[in-house]
Amino acid sequence: MSDELVFLPLGGSGEIGMNLNLYGFGPAGERQWIMIDCGVTFAGDDYPGIDLITPDIDYLLDDLDSGSEFLGLILTHGHEDHIGAVAHLWPSFEGPIYATPFTAELVRRKFVDVGIDDAPIEITDLKARFRLGPFDLEYITLTHSIPEPNAVVIRTPLGLILHTGDFKIDPSPVLGEETDYDALKALGEEGVLAMMCDSTNVFSEGRSGSESAVADTLAQVIAEQKGRVAVTTFASNVSRVVSICRAAVKADRSVCLLGRSMLRMVDVARMVDLLPKGVSFVEPNEAGYLPNDKVLYLCTGSQGEERAALARIARDDHPDIVLSEGDTVIFSSKVIPGNERPIYDMMNQLTEQGIEVIAESDAFIHVSGHPCRDELRDMYAMVKPRIAVPVHGEPRHLAEHGKLALELGCDQAIVPKNGDLVRLAPGHAEKIDEVPAGRLYLDGNILLPEGDTALRERRRLAQEGVIVVSLAIGDDGKVRDRAPVFMKGVPKEDEEGDDLLAIIEEAVDEGLDALPRPKRQSDREVELQVRRAIRAQLSPRWGKRSDIVVLTLRV
Repeated sequence: MSDELVFLPLGGSGEIGMNLNLYGFGPAGERQWIMIDCGVTFAGDDYPGIDLITPDIDYLLDDLDSGSEFLGLILTHGHEDHIGAVAHLWPSFEGPIYATPFTAELVRRKFVDVGIDDAPIEITDLKARFRLGPFDLEYITLTHSIPEPNAVVIRTPLGLILHTGDFKIDPSPVLGEETDYDALKALGEEGVLAMMCDSTNVFSEGRSGSESAVADTLAQVIAEQKGRVAVTTFASNVSRVVSICRAAVKADRSVCLLGRSMLRMVDVARMVDLLPKGVSFVEPNEAGYLPNDKVLYLCTGSQGEERAALARIARDDHPDIVLSEGDTVIFSSKVIPGNERPIYDMMNQLTEQGIEVIAESDAFIHVSGHPCRDELRDMYAMVKPRIAVPVHGEPRHLAEHGKLALELGCDQAIVPKNGDLVRLAPGHAEKIDEVPAGRLYLDGNILLPEGDTALRERRRLAQEGVIVVSLAIGDDGKVRDRAPVFMKGVPKEDEEGDDLLAIIEEAVDEGLDALPRPKRQSDREVELQVRRAIRAQLSPRWGKRSDIVVLTLRV
């Protein structure tokens, strides 16, 4: 069999988040694989008790068991949807990890959090070039909303690929270098077989805007405030954090950091020498003694997270900080789709306390970290790929990006979904297989497969509650005792005001009395009879069935 160059997304194609991309070289069954990024997405209300969702990499593991080889994981940058699954999935493949200093330190701390102190993290320089088997890899500096964002150049015997990762084209970033235009143009001259490119803002015309312009507006807005000021933003956007700190200094305010992720990101930035000189902070217990017009609180919670610092301030249950009438909260962030309700609820809580709320719609205090259409046009003009493979987007984003790429001169556009195995070379690029591409759900410290019974049962409990009936039945079939019925998540009264617990207990007793003694000797018959008796009374009154558990003790 001849060598092939293949691309396989297991996360991030057909969704925004949970990015995990595989590149393979060699014949089927004997491929050498590299992975680019290994991220998570966050569970919503549909998955109670679940914090994070990771890609399922069983296909890769099965292929490795069959004779293929894993060469390494290359990380483009430090956002959770690109690194959040590393510490959870790495023990199953245990390959080396390559990252630039800021991203590497974030990942190292994630390993420590799960009790792994010796993960093989290789810290690479910006613009580094190194080889893994048939893959000649190179980092190219881009701009984004987190320090050290990189595209990855993948040179192979069958062609050159550019994997952009997340990016924008910011002409004047607050931190870090500008986009390496010369390197991208040089790739275009060298000849690029395929480009895997960020699709997030493909529907937005124009350009995403510069962090420097946001910094100017923040300085003006903060200077205009008279009372205490709290600003919330994405903790990973260290450039924005620096802009807010500089604006505070200009307004003669001291900055107090609030929230674990904010403290962690700033600490990592300081460790790798990213924080500019003059950026300093006061502790919460010190900030409370400052005059109202001399303090600025830099908070987590821009997406309405219940346990974040700003949400606690809005509920007035933060242990150190109180805001009141005359103070201002600035949301230097966007509303991520799906988070509207908690964000607007929090804004309303603040407003009801007389606190002024300033959001993205009120002033130019946020820009996206992803490319709008003009920036995509610039990238394609520089790189000139023959094949466009849109990634990092929902199906509608990927489809629109594919159309745009063809308009911009690409010979071919392949729009993948998670699990599509795409042969890039030799020959005409095409999807050659569809492999399993599921999800794993982090339940505490345990990764559960998609469809696990625990998840189904928990969703049902969240919807309908539980009723537990405990019985003691003798060998003769006589009911010796019944413990009080236990109910959780079930209303106490029906619409008429009747006590549902009393009704259920009476239904259980009557149902057991109607069950012949010989049948009471069968746990299954007892369970069915109790369930029928409860539901006969509960369903017409409540309209729901509830989860009914019957525990039978034989005495």
